[in-house]
Amino acid sequence: MSNEKIQEVYAAVEAGKAKKVPAAVQEALDAGCDPTAILNEGMIAAMDSVGAKFKAGEIFVPEMLVAARAMKKGVDVLKPHLASGEANAAGKIIIGTVAGDLHDIGKNLVAMMMESAGFEVIDLGVDVPKEKFVETYEANPDTKIVACSALLTTTMPSLKETVAALNAAPFRSQIKVMVGGAPITQAFADEIGADAYTEDAASAAQKAKELAGC
Repeated sequence: MSNEKIQEVYAAVEAGKAKKVPAAVQEALDAGCDPTAILNEGMIAAMDSVGAKFKAGEIFVPEMLVAARAMKKGVDVLKPHLASGEANAAGKIIIGTVAGDLHDIGKNLVAMMMESAGFEVIDLGVDVPKEKFVETYEANPDTKIVACSALLTTTMPSLKETVAALNAAPFRSQIKVMVGGAPITQAFADEIGADAYTEDAASAAQKAKELAGC
């Protein structure tokens, strides 16, 4: 019976039914389901499926956003029942759009997908100076990944400078640097010394899990 309840959570998250998810999570808890199982098998697994459908071209950005928001509502219900930090068990990620770039839709979607994958996300917003990425890591030395985005060809040099600042930092061996954004390519990521490049939010969440050893 309890497995059925977790399946209901999975289905509601996958379908992006934000109104149904909190009730489904509560019902699963009331039925005695393990909160960690609800999180991993119900919600994170559903978002993995959503990410796979997005990559296959079966769904698009709006559907992915709706599912991520639905999951967020479920996590709110679940959080008090999880051991401290369990909802963010994958680790910490610092994310931001580089200096000079004010685009945030893609970055926000990546942040939501990373949260859905079980990470604690520190979102620095847009137009973030390279020093801010470094300072934020220094304040959060348990961070595993720093993710930087540039959405314009004119801010690619800013991304290059940001990655250079991270590469020169004494903590460089402790982190993985991810880059992305419309004009960014694998070749450019290699050239500037980033650890990973992904072309969309679903791939970014998957890659982050790989890099963090999840």
